[in-house]
Amino acid sequence: MGLLLMAMGSFAFVGAITPGPVNVLALRHGAAANRGATLAYVLGASLSYASLVWLMGLGGELLLSNPLLVQVVRWIGAAYMFYLAWRIATSPVAELNGKAPSTCNSGLETLVEGALTQSLNPKAWVVALSGVSLFVLPQENVPQARWFYVAVSLLACFVGVGSWAWVGRVLAQWLTLPARQKAFNRTMGTVLALCVLAMLG
Repeated sequence: MGLLLMAMGSFAFVGAITPGPVNVLALRHGAAANRGATLAYVLGASLSYASLVWLMGLGGELLLSNPLLVQVVRWIGAAYMFYLAWRIATSPVAELNGKAPSTCNSGLETLVEGALTQSLNPKAWVVALSGVSLFVLPQENVPQARWFYVAVSLLACFVGVGSWAWVGRVLAQWLTLPARQKAFNRTMGTVLALCVLAMLG
């Protein structure tokens, strides 16, 4: 069981820490928001991913075998992430130094944003299904393996996405000049849009 948990953890962590839309937004939140709101974003993304792993374990192969459903989820996710990219690229400079109104960086808003971004991220669906296929379905006790993998995925996602948020927090000290803040906003918006284009390719 120890080897299985190590394999689960390694796979989940690599999937969680590699660049993607969720991590780009974590970087941006780390630079822009207060610690509570940033933690809420990371928690929302992590809980959402753990839920996806659970759903994939219960019947994701059946869901993803429907080509129409896959395309609908893919395009809804892409549209939402393009909207976020535009919002980041055009956001006021004040948001990066924490001087924006609290409603813009509230914990609830960023929790929901983290959950939505993760749940509409096709990469998350594919990685969750791959992990379930590798580490859950082949086990004798599938329900127990599913619970283990959900717990491991939650922890791995929290650490992986949290690492990007921490890097953003470190960058916040460099982003004291308005010109740097503006360039950072535009760069993050562009990178997020490019991530979405890569997913659609």
